[in-house]
Amino acid sequence: MEDSGTTWPAFEAAEPDLAATVRERFGRYTHHVLATLRKDGSPRLSGIEADFRDGELWLGMMPRSRKALDLRCDPRFALLANPGPGTDMGGGDVRISGRAVEVTDPGALERYAAVVGVPLPFHLFRAEPAEVVRTWVDGEEIVLRSWVPGRPAWTTRRGNDDAPPRRDAPGL
Repeated sequence: MEDSGTTWPAFEAAEPDLAATVRERFGRYTHHVLATLRKDGSPRLSGIEADFRDGELWLGMMPRSRKALDLRCDPRFALLANPGPGTDMGGGDVRISGRAVEVTDPGALERYAAVVGVPLPFHLFRAEPAEVVRTWVDGEEIVLRSWVPGRPAWTTRRGNDDAPPRRDAPGL
C-alpha cells in the first residue's frame, strides 16, 4: 500500500513534540482502549496493547478476535491511552483516531513475531493517524492540542463558563 501521508512517521515529522508526548503517554501502561465499528455500525470497545516499534504504531490482535474482524470490515478506529489510576490523568488524556491497515505478508508477520516474542498466528495492523488529540486541565481551563494531516497542530482552550473557546490555530 502506498504511503498516504497519514503514517505515524509523517505525524512525528510534522509534530515531533506532540508525537513524543503521545508516545510517552501510551508508554506508561500496557493496556489501552480501542474503539472499532461492528458490522451494523455500532461501536465496540476492546482492550489492546498498542506497540510503537520501528517508527510505526502497531495494533496486534488474537486470531479472529472481534476487534480484528471489525477492522477488516471497516478500518476506522479510535485508540485511547490508559488514563491510569485516580483522577489526575497522568498529564492528560491522549487519543488517536484513523485507519488500521492490516499486514498480511507472512515474512513481515514472522519478523514482528520474532521481535515481539509472540506466537503466530495473529492479526497485525499498522495505524494511520487521521487525528491526534491531547487533552489536559490547566488551572480553570481545559486545553486540547489537536492535529490532522496537512495542517499544523492547534490549541483550543475552554473555561468553565459561557465564554467561547479560544483557539490558537496556525494555518486553519
